[in-house]
Amino acid sequence: MSAAGGGHAPAAAGTASIPRGPGALRGVLVVAARELAGSFDSRIAYVTTIAFVVLANSIFMNEFFLTGTVDMNGYFDLMPLLLPVFLPAITMRLLAEERKQRTLEMLLTMPIRPLQAVLGKYLAALALYVLLLAGSLPIVAMLLALGDPDLGLLLGGYLGMFCFGAQFLAVGMFLSSLCSDQIVAFVSTSVSVFLFVLLGDERVVAVLDGLFPASQPGTWLYERVSVMPHYEALVHGVLGVPALLYFAGFSALFLWATARALERHRA
Repeated sequence: MSAAGGGHAPAAAGTASIPRGPGALRGVLVVAARELAGSFDSRIAYVTTIAFVVLANSIFMNEFFLTGTVDMNGYFDLMPLLLPVFLPAITMRLLAEERKQRTLEMLLTMPIRPLQAVLGKYLAALALYVLLLAGSLPIVAMLLALGDPDLGLLLGGYLGMFCFGAQFLAVGMFLSSLCSDQIVAFVSTSVSVFLFVLLGDERVVAVLDGLFPASQPGTWLYERVSVMPHYEALVHGVLGVPALLYFAGFSALFLWATARALERHRA
């Protein structure tokens, strides 16, 4: 494996092509391990996970005792309101802190390509996000013990949450690559995620369509840009190609843009 890794030539500053070969994968994993270790050393992983799990589970349990329905629809409906606050906490330091501490140059002088660094940090962010979602598994165990929940809807809900997070972790990484301050990265990412969510609100759609009735921009943004119709489709158990393409396409776009931003920084 090390022999294959040593055969890669340094990438040209203007390319964002995906690296190939086992050495490329090793570079991604090295960056991911480095980032995960840094997150736990700085206690960001602990604080973010505990705060998210306590808040999300508490809100759901309060609703559960009021309604008594054996499902997690309330939990899944809550995510578009909570995740715009917690996802930026994962991504805000990924590259902004590197720029502030002037360690980004050191990272880019390592024998890895910018896209490898981006994918490694993204993999670490996904791992932390999965840890957040795992905090809801006691709810699943409780529902299974109390009744017979629809497992298909549960799986669809978790897939929707994963895809939602995967897309906006990519958005957060891109915005973090443009900032040298974690607070700016946090706020800009949070606002961006809320914007993608608000564009799916029927009241916002109605206002935008009312302002420009000829072009119907609210409907266009709802169907083409907003995350909500695709997230809701997965949560309701509709595993469609358009939703998966939407999440995969936006995630890939922002990861590619992040790699391009790093290449320009290295140049």
